[in-house]
Parts: sequence; structure tokens; C-alpha cells
Amino acid sequence: MSTLIKITFSLFFFGLSNVAYSQNFYKERISRNNIFSIGVGPSFAYLDNGGQYRAWNFEIKPSISASLIKRLNTRFDLRATTGIQWVSSGGNPNTSLRNIWTESASSFTAVGQGFYFDIMPSMNVIPFANHMNRSRWNLYGGFGIGVMNISTKQTKSLSENEVPTQENITTAYIPVRAGLSYRIGPYSDIAGEGTMFFTFTDNLDGNIGFNRFGDHLAQAQIVYRKYFIRKIRD
Repeated sequence: MSTLIKITFSLFFFGLSNVAYSQNFYKERISRNNIFSIGVGPSFAYLDNGGQYRAWNFEIKPSISASLIKRLNTRFDLRATTGIQWVSSGGNPNTSLRNIWTESASSFTAVGQGFYFDIMPSMNVIPFANHMNRSRWNLYGGFGIGVMNISTKQTKSLSENEVPTQENITTAYIPVRAGLSYRIGPYSDIAGEGTMFFTFTDNLDGNIGFNRFGDHLAQAQIVYRKYFIRKIRD
């Protein structure tokens, strides 16, 4: 009788484990084609009064981003990203440079932050059909179009007594973004991600024409990525 009871319980628990495994296997057959990501890391602004970039004499500021990503097929995604980046002028402009800026009524300093939003397609170097079958490492990247608003306090000298003026500017930009992700779980990755924001203006800092190029932003972030299934309401 005791042996029969043991066999009965063994069959019962074996059946339960098979049902649970089957349910989990069926659930994972439905690919999680949506990804939420959040990132944080250092950034800098390429400005006319930003500093001496070749000498690495410029300001490093924080940046934060959040993204929603929709997988379109095995290789391509569509991504919407929003965030904030702090910007600052920097370096040590010499006397001759200060004289030029004074004559042209250009800003010596500009300190503030920029809010941005962009949409871009992104390509995965290693394609995958199901989130459970993605490789441990993957390289991704792309470019798109976005809009940002930069709000800064600017001064026309380096005098501590000058009262800064508040300036705002809105511009379109082209984001160029690339990352290397590492799978840390069935539904999550950690990634290193770099982004360049190529704007369509040279006036983010109130100083125009000193550098050869326009004003641009750059970021390097650590990003956490989470795969999820969108809930469909009845």
C-alpha cells in the first residue's frame, strides 16, 4: 500500500511539472517584441565656447534617456527616445579670443540643459526571431530624426558680477546611435550605448562661427533593456 501511494504521488507531481513546463514553453513561443530601456551616463556639448577639445579641456555633464522599442522583424527595430542632457561651456579662452567675442557680442558662457525626442530605425547585427533565442552579445545601431529644446543662462563676459540672460532655442537634429548589448536574463540586457546629436544650428550657446562646425551633443551611457509583451485590453 505504501509503495502504491508513493507511485501515485510521484506520477501526480511528474504530471504537474510537465504541465508547468508545457505552459511555460507555450508562453515563451510568443515573442516579446517590445523593449523598454533606460540609460544614464556622461555627455558633452561641442560648442563655440565649449573649450579646447583637442586638449580635452571641456566640461563633462550627465545625461539620462528612456526609450520604447518595437521589433519590426528579425533584424530591424523602430525606436522612440526621449531624455535630458546638461550642457555647459568650458575651457580657458585667451585674451585675443575674448576680444573677438566682445566685438561680435558673442556669449562667453552658456550653462543649462536640453530636452530631446527622436525616432529612428535600428538594425541588429545578429538577427533573432524570438527573444529567447537572441545571442548573448549583439551589436545594434541606426540614425533618425528628432527635435530638441536647449535652455541656457548666458553671459557676454567672464565677470562674476554680470547677470546671466535666459535663452531658449529649438532645433531639429539627426541622432546617430550605436550600442553593444549583453544578455543578463531571459527578458533583460545591459548595454553600452553611444549617441551623437547632429543639430541644424550653430547658436545653442549664443556664440556663432568660431568653430568650423555647428553645435552638436554627444553621450555615452550604460543602458538597461527590458523585453515585454503589450497587454491587449478586452
